[in-house]
Amino acid sequence: FLDARTRKAMGEQAVALAKAVGYTSAGTVEFIVDAKRNFYFLEMNTRLQVEHPVTELVTGLDLVEWMIRVAAGEKLPFKQKDIALTGWAVEARVYAEDPSRNFLPSIGRLTRYRPPAGDTVRVDTGVYEGAEISMHYDPMIAKLVTAGPDRGAAIDAMQRALDGFAIRGLNHNIEFLAALMALPRFRSGDMSTNLIAEEFPRGFAAPAPSGTLLARMLALAAARRYAKARHEGTLSGQLPSRPYRPPTRWIARADDVNHVVDVSAAEDGIDVRLGERMIAVRGALDAGRRSFEGTVDGHAMVVQIDRVGQGERLAHAATALLVQVMTERTAELSARMPVREAADMSRFLLSPMPGLLVKVAVAAGDEVKIGEPLAVVEAMKMENVLRAERDGRIKSVVAAAGSSLAVDQVILEFA
Repeated sequence: FLDARTRKAMGEQAVALAKAVGYTSAGTVEFIVDAKRNFYFLEMNTRLQVEHPVTELVTGLDLVEWMIRVAAGEKLPFKQKDIALTGWAVEARVYAEDPSRNFLPSIGRLTRYRPPAGDTVRVDTGVYEGAEISMHYDPMIAKLVTAGPDRGAAIDAMQRALDGFAIRGLNHNIEFLAALMALPRFRSGDMSTNLIAEEFPRGFAAPAPSGTLLARMLALAAARRYAKARHEGTLSGQLPSRPYRPPTRWIARADDVNHVVDVSAAEDGIDVRLGERMIAVRGALDAGRRSFEGTVDGHAMVVQIDRVGQGERLAHAATALLVQVMTERTAELSARMPVREAADMSRFLLSPMPGLLVKVAVAAGDEVKIGEPLAVVEAMKMENVLRAERDGRIKSVVAAAGSSLAVDQVILEFA
């Protein structure tokens, strides 16, 4: 959207502003632009911006270095005409937040933190595996930046990097970022400040894969289960007369649909037949791994994997699949099991995020109307007012002001 003419005009206005106030350092002047590329001054940030790696990757300049040199009294050895913008860069802020809860902050310990790597990938971060994201500071985990010769290549690199970013122990926005990268509107640059509301009007949840991608992810899940069964057959202590041999036919259940898969060992991996289709899975498949990197059906894939109940959750390319791979007999018996219903928590006010309970605005016996404030929870430098969603009477206040709250912790109960 931003063409060379508009960029030049913006730059001239930014320089004029900096000269007018005698500013000498790195800084950013922000503008609001309308559909006809008319732009209007918004604000100036007299500091280094979070997005400075994008500028550095397309100019080849280290802005931090030149800030220090200028502060030390050195002159810049280049002019504006010497600056060439080469290629494209995209930055994604990886945050400890929960997109499915309207991006509320999340805290906790990083039980696993493995950033992606590669020639087109840059990760700026101050955290490490075992570190804690607390309620007292900004919840940004890392700045993930990718580069390419053009916009499409930079976005493709970002999608691969997001697939390879492994974070466990708290909620994060990686799947949401991956979903943004996959939007045709984002790739084409047809965006506005209403993008999230327009594309995810009911909030964000990673969609399930379909078509070819669904087949590949089902095949990967089946191959992992078969590899685990083969390993179980090598464990010591088995009866010599009854050695365990894993079955070759399995049922992969996803979204309450049973998929019959036939699995067989190959010289360099595992082959999976799904319907009329044979899918080759090649890569490390041992069950202890929480991610997969290899090829499925000849297609390179990086998949994040988490154990959920008796199954696994596979996340790849802005999609997520909850799948359970079972023997035919187990699938038959599982279908007869009663479904456990979730507890009714409608009578309780729950904390939507981890944080500090700053204030409780009601007491037991109070009558409240819809919209009235009930409590204030502070997290990540922000105060969040929790309001009544219906008329009612307070039965009891469970948590006292000053308490540290976990997500979904009960604050009070309605009668």
